[in-house]
Amino acid sequence: MTNRTEPVPKYEPALVAPQLTVNGDVMPIAPVPPHTTALDFLRERGLTGTKEGCAEGECGACSVLVARPGVNRPTDWVAVNACLVPVAALDGQEIVTSEGLATDGGPGRAPTLHPVQEEMAVRGGSQCGYCTPGFVCSMAAEYYRPDRCAHSAPDSADSTVQADAEHGPNGFDLHALSGNLCRCTGYRPIRDAAFAVGVPHDEDPLARRREQAPPVPVATEYLQGDRAFLRKGTLAETLRVLRERPDAVVVAGSTDWGVEVNIRSRRASCVIAVDRLSELRELRVGSDSIEIGAGLTLTEIERRLDGEVPLLAELFPQFASRLIRNSATIGGNLGTGSPIGDSPPVLLALEASVVLADEDGERSVPLAEYFTGYRQSVRRPGELIRAVRLPRPLSPVVAFHKIAKRRFDDISSVAVAFALDIADGVVRKARIGLGGVAATPVRALETEAALEGRPWSAGTVEAAAQVLRSEGTPMGDHRASAEYRSAMLGQSLLKLYAQNTEAVPS
Repeated sequence: MTNRTEPVPKYEPALVAPQLTVNGDVMPIAPVPPHTTALDFLRERGLTGTKEGCAEGECGACSVLVARPGVNRPTDWVAVNACLVPVAALDGQEIVTSEGLATDGGPGRAPTLHPVQEEMAVRGGSQCGYCTPGFVCSMAAEYYRPDRCAHSAPDSADSTVQADAEHGPNGFDLHALSGNLCRCTGYRPIRDAAFAVGVPHDEDPLARRREQAPPVPVATEYLQGDRAFLRKGTLAETLRVLRERPDAVVVAGSTDWGVEVNIRSRRASCVIAVDRLSELRELRVGSDSIEIGAGLTLTEIERRLDGEVPLLAELFPQFASRLIRNSATIGGNLGTGSPIGDSPPVLLALEASVVLADEDGERSVPLAEYFTGYRQSVRRPGELIRAVRLPRPLSPVVAFHKIAKRRFDDISSVAVAFALDIADGVVRKARIGLGGVAATPVRALETEAALEGRPWSAGTVEAAAQVLRSEGTPMGDHRASAEYRSAMLGQSLLKLYAQNTEAVPS
């Protein structure tokens, strides 16, 4: 079995009061309350380039860079939503805001703009300027992506990856900006700026920083009155605290809890962070299974798997935005129990199991048996999702169809995941996961039965599509009517067939 997780150093003991490094300066976190977001913390200290636009992680005005363990180098500069992450979760870490991108021009001289800032300025990528710092930080993260390389022009005979509307000739992936919104400039000049940036020069301090290890995770104990933010050094310590404090809120990327704090004014007496636990950050690829640590971010999973699980590869670009994927974890998406989460339908189609851990040991539960009701599961008090396990071999015919009002960065009205084995023109096995059509994510069992053992033909598919329209108990709301959701289920299977009528593996 291959372990594809970066070596994670042991935690340093909490010898100093919680603090973080911002633009090269060490700042104590105290005395802010434990629920304080990184956004509010930064603005209270005069770093007002970081803005609040939505407080839900949808607009990107709050984007900042965080030094994280890298995929291809020791450190990656990763853009995250400062409005969602508690500042206490950044204890011991290193961040850069839009103010920290420019370099000091020396005594009596103005700072020198960062190349990303320069291109945004000269190409008219800013009008009111409110969204600009967030765009700049997200753009800088892509600017420093180690594997970014120039593409050939669309009409070039070069065999390298072709540039297109979403990938510039400089290798810039516009999806890096999918979580940033602009209401007045228009996106063309911002795209022009993104496609014009070159490569970091040898003396670029942030580029050189990538060659050094990221900050070592630190154990955190931040107390204010009767409220606490804790990060333990090991999984065993974490599980012990969870048994003692079953009321504690567990966070990783905080992309869900952060919204609760900001929009619904939720406060917790105890928050336990698990995002840097090495036991939750393993990715193991074996001959009979793939095990994905619950604490890995979706971006880390995507880049480390590198297409090895095609159905997950279809999911990732449609899951929220790059900013969210840089923080969100697969364990968190399952832990919330939301019926409209995007990963459960895919994992159901992949026949995934959830590995649950507590102080007494571990148990593995098939995901199809994990959800018990609306935002409810078989997870017991004191239990934590440690990993998700996918059996191999993987089905060769797969698709993930997300029906939403926007193409990207939106909540699903309906989500459908397919994983089929088709041999000699016959459906040998069918697994279909559904989201948005019941109180929990569900398997389309009746549709699977209507396909298995039958020829992969228009007649079979049309009959099965009728069955699929009746699966679940869809309801009408502001995103879609019940009738629309049912119709989309059937259309999704017809679309799968239309895309797989000729080249079906035999």
